[in-house]
Amino acid sequence: MKLDKEQGKKVILSAILLCALLYCYFNLLLGPLAANEVRAEKTMKELRPQIAAAKLQIKQTQAIEARAPVASETLEQIKGMIPDGAPVAWFPPRMAEFFKRQGIDKTATRQTGEQAAPDLAGFKKLTWTIDLPKVEFVPLAIAIAGLENEEPLLEVTGVSIGTGADPQYQHGSISVTTIVRQ
Repeated sequence: MKLDKEQGKKVILSAILLCALLYCYFNLLLGPLAANEVRAEKTMKELRPQIAAAKLQIKQTQAIEARAPVASETLEQIKGMIPDGAPVAWFPPRMAEFFKRQGIDKTATRQTGEQAAPDLAGFKKLTWTIDLPKVEFVPLAIAIAGLENEEPLLEVTGVSIGTGADPQYQHGSISVTTIVRQ
């Protein structure tokens, strides 16, 4: 079968159009799609660590939320143990009363420092020094043990015992910290 001149031109033109169509299809349609796919995969690889970190944060948040009722109850107990008013007004009389019950009559309590409680928002730690000018060693030791047991928000941080003019009695000094509301 022989093609005449017109049919030959049509075949050549059709081939050129087919080549142009294939070129446009691969370069103008599939090329950008492939480039977008490569960019999307690169973005997904970059986001995977962030997604993993976010999932870990969600798990940690859920764990904190699960512990929240217990923490709220503990916080309410702590608030219930702290009397209302300024600590300077209630802490020294409280210590004087405690030591009188232990058989130690003379006490002098003074505040020596203050710092924020980093693990308890809304609270601070106050440092106090309790001077016991005339005390015997054994009743003092029993009183210190009872003090930490009776006052759960109080921590004895230092004890100093020295001799006085009377050899039967010693001079005691106790450093304590307690948690109070800000």
